[in-house]
Amino acid sequence: MLIEYNELLIRNAKSSDAQILCKWWNDGKVMSHAGFPKGLGTTCEEIEKDLETDSDETRRRLIIEYRDEPIGEMSYKNQGAKTVEIGIKICDFTKLEKGLGTIVLRLFIRSLFEDYNFQKIILDTNLDNKRAQHVYEKIGFRRVKINYDSWKNQFGELQSSVNYELKKEDFRLSSTSM
Repeated sequence: MLIEYNELLIRNAKSSDAQILCKWWNDGKVMSHAGFPKGLGTTCEEIEKDLETDSDETRRRLIIEYRDEPIGEMSYKNQGAKTVEIGIKICDFTKLEKGLGTIVLRLFIRSLFEDYNFQKIILDTNLDNKRAQHVYEKIGFRRVKINYDSWKNQFGELQSSVNYELKKEDFRLSSTSM
């Protein structure tokens, strides 16, 4: 995937991105919303090896750049039946609350529907992540299910999540304009 829009770039992650992904994924502050307040504890070598298995047909990790600097990452995983599961993180906290995540997500969704012919996008987020929920619902995602106390973070604390879906026909036309 390669999407350029103004000063934003979405591109496939490559082996040379393993170092920045390792930094982000091992940062508890970045990963706490995903249940890893201590980070993932992974290595650059493990990430580099894992990136080699990416393909457009199965799953792909992507890097988000703003003004030629990496600021976050996204991923998609083909679930079959023209359904794809996605994830997104703005990892550079100085770039939060600037609307970049919403723009990147809209570009990403449009590409998944138009270029990859998926018919439905699914995702989940921590029930406490109100910022993400606001963005998803603004774009047109529909809340499907809330999973109360369904998993534990690294500290053993019960966490809840919310599942969302967006069908191609429900992707708001207004959301395609930036």
